Amino acid sequence: MINAIAIDDELPALKVIESFAGNVNFIRLEKAFARPGEALQYLNDNPVHLLFLDINMPSLSGIELYKSVPPDTMAIFTTAYSEYAVEGFNLNAVDYLLKPFTYDRFLQAVTKAKEIFDRRQPVASQDFIFLRIDYSLVKVAVADIRCVEGMDDYLRIHLQGRQPLLVRMTMKAILSQLPRSHFLRVHRSYIVALGSIINIRNKVIYLEGQEIPIGVSYEKEFFSRFPIHR
Repeated sequence: MINAIAIDDELPALKVIESFAGNVNFIRLEKAFARPGEALQYLNDNPVHLLFLDINMPSLSGIELYKSVPPDTMAIFTTAYSEYAVEGFNLNAVDYLLKPFTYDRFLQAVTKAKEIFDRRQPVASQDFIFLRIDYSLVKVAVADIRCVEGMDDYLRIHLQGRQPLLVRMTMKAILSQLPRSHFLRVHRSYIVALGSIINIRNKVIYLEGQEIPIGVSYEKEFFSRFPIHR
């Protein structure tokens, strides 16, 4: 889970970030600050992984504030002024959101942050993941996941012995949370738990009560794992 705070002297802008972050299951927005000085005081005792940071603030610019935090802190700059973009990227910001930005553009930015965050984490065994469903975080055992089905802006998580779960997130985002040794994307719309495969025939994967096609773009990687079925 990425811990984050938002800093912007415009309250409507903070409300937008709070709303968007609430729909992303790997972001925990701890606080939102309209005064950058208060944000710095908070950060002294409560370091976070990610800042949503407005650049053009009267008392302290987002650029100066970012220079004051630990160097491994990620930042997504937000501003209504495109001329600040170059300076933001010179500071190795994760992304730069030009107001007003859409949820899809916000999701693109935080997904970049998630990829950076994941690369920094030590490799460890993973027994559970948490999915945001109806404003709650639901704990799901990785061993119970049979496959993931993409459905426009949502995913259907098929589980062993339970009803599927419907969650709003991208295939790329959930794949980053699943152990790669046990899960493989086999189609634009499907991720499969390798341990759930019963049979493979004519480029079709058979699970219990379910058939999943192997997409052309995913054949090479899949059959490198299952060469006997080539």
